[in-house]
Amino acid sequence: MLAPQAARSALGGSRIRGGSAAAAPRSGLRRVPLAPARAPGGSGHPDAAAPSARVAAFQGRGPNGAERLLASLPYLLPLLDTLPYGRFLFAQYPFIARALSPLAPLNSLYHAIPFGPFLVFLGVYSLIVNNQNLSRYTRYNAAQAVVLDILLIIPQLLLDTAGSMRGGGIGGLGTELYITSSNTVFLFAAVCAAYGMGACAVGQMPRLPLVADAADSQVR
Repeated sequence: MLAPQAARSALGGSRIRGGSAAAAPRSGLRRVPLAPARAPGGSGHPDAAAPSARVAAFQGRGPNGAERLLASLPYLLPLLDTLPYGRFLFAQYPFIARALSPLAPLNSLYHAIPFGPFLVFLGVYSLIVNNQNLSRYTRYNAAQAVVLDILLIIPQLLLDTAGSMRGGGIGGLGTELYITSSNTVFLFAAVCAAYGMGACAVGQMPRLPLVADAADSQVR
């Protein structure tokens, strides 16, 4: 009688141990709710990162052809305004005048219109620099051209004063200083304008000396 009872006890124990072993894996599994992966810093919605991704893609691309052209044109403003300072260089080095001869018709039209330079200046500043619909690349380059053109006012006043003194009988050293100053102003403005236009042509962001920081403050 003890043997069958022991067998039943052993069989029952094996069933209990078997049931516990079978249930153990099931008790170790947990239901994990399926949720969309959160973008870093996002709200968790699948489309939450889409706008920032589009903005990043837009900022990562270079300026297109229209943006490059529109960004380079404002540099004509300081270039045309600095041509009178180059008259001594043009006389000494005629090839410089020949290189700039394609600008002659535009320069004549620019100065033929009453208040033409001032109207063009206002147009560039209001229609490009302050136009929020344009890219920062275009607005920044226009701002650099405007600030560079404003800087030309200071040497213009100084050279006009020196010119009147030179005409009043001051010669020699005064004349040499006047010519050197005029040539320096022309070379600085012309090189800056040429560099700005060349950088825009290849889609680069030029930063001109003396005007880059002021241009940054205009387009923020």
